[in-house]
Amino acid sequence: MWRSDGWALVGRGPALRRAWRHSWCTDQDCISPDYVEEFASAPVGRPDLTVVATNGAQAGDGSRYALHIGGGLAAAIYFLQGFGSAHAAPASIKAVVTSEADRFIRTHPEARAVSIGIAFDGGTHTFHFGSLIPGRAIPPTDATIYPIASITKTFTGVLLAQAVIEHRVTLEDDVRKYLPGRYPNLEFQHHPIRLKDLLDHRSGLPFLLPDVPQSRPDFANNAIPWTARVTSLELNYRRQDFFADLHKVVLTSIPGDSVSYSNAGATLVGYILEEIYGRPYEELLRERVLKSLGMTNTAIVQTPAEISRTARGYDANGTVMPEAPMALGAAAGLKSTITDMLAYAVWGIAEKDPAIRLAHQPVVTVAPQVSGLKYPYMSGLNWQEINASNAAGTRRLIWQSGGMDGFASYCIEEPELHIGIVALFNESDTNSAQAQQAMINAILSDLDARAVLLP
Repeated sequence: MWRSDGWALVGRGPALRRAWRHSWCTDQDCISPDYVEEFASAPVGRPDLTVVATNGAQAGDGSRYALHIGGGLAAAIYFLQGFGSAHAAPASIKAVVTSEADRFIRTHPEARAVSIGIAFDGGTHTFHFGSLIPGRAIPPTDATIYPIASITKTFTGVLLAQAVIEHRVTLEDDVRKYLPGRYPNLEFQHHPIRLKDLLDHRSGLPFLLPDVPQSRPDFANNAIPWTARVTSLELNYRRQDFFADLHKVVLTSIPGDSVSYSNAGATLVGYILEEIYGRPYEELLRERVLKSLGMTNTAIVQTPAEISRTARGYDANGTVMPEAPMALGAAAGLKSTITDMLAYAVWGIAEKDPAIRLAHQPVVTVAPQVSGLKYPYMSGLNWQEINASNAAGTRRLIWQSGGMDGFASYCIEEPELHIGIVALFNESDTNSAQAQQAMINAILSDLDARAVLLP
């Protein structure tokens, strides 16, 4: 008889990737986690190899699977049937994604290119649909670069978490500790803005600096796309201009008490990180995060070669949208590929790095009776989270999305289920935004019926 106390995977030959957390035993033999890891990474080249394990199975009878490992291990192993895991087999991932993506494109003809990355039980998979240019058959590829907009803020949160771990800052610090000059205006009723308030949108800072009507997305139904307006506003807008405008901010509530979306808050974190480390934000990000994850196609300031691979964005009518403004920097300036972002999601799912664990850690929790959701809603360092834990175990949905004229992006992590989804689009409008989320939820459900879905 066999038993299993941890996660496992159905895999064949050299595609077997995952290491397991606990020993599996017959009456005569055991495979330790170390042995399985060594075997999983070896180029065995055995297409007839099949390994099947369960999530929390107990000893018992079950389906029979051939196992050709050698070394005296049994040629047949038995697992308990009906162990409760709703995981789709890796071979079906393509069918799941293709079915949902095809449905999305078929029912939303305004959709353009769609790139989807799946991290599932130790393996990663990328898929591409649609066309980068209306009316032409030019599909996206793994090399296609998309602006990821506000997902950039999660990277800024990771850098801030690193600074906390290195004891350079604390999340409770008054932001004025790191600002040049005096800012008596950055408090309300003797309550200052804290560092953590800047990345959970509870600082009270405006949507953007300069705080003028044309910097707001809802500016009088302006026919000029927001990205074009921001590019124009920021053309000659420098760091010193930002801090001059910061002096003009008037808080109307206690920081931390209420939500008001603020790109200015994340921009300020970027400037504070530059002050702490004495290096430009993008250089910090490249050396402290991107390089270690192999994210060589992720940047704010792009090379000519990268620009040539960057998708153009469209609205529902097929009108080309302006390029994403670089001036959004630490708030929304990054562009990336599906493979780079999938590497980021895999890193997040593992939660082995203390910086990503801290970035995921909630700094604010909203009860269901307040949020209207089934489970508590939480916010970390610009990560959103729904915690669906109960007596049966922990389940968390950790995610962030990004959107700007012509583009939409999602980065979704479910650490306990070992699932991650990245989805990048080069078309955006209200209709398609709802459909994009519905497609992602359908994929999550198809991969694992226990997945926590986007609200």
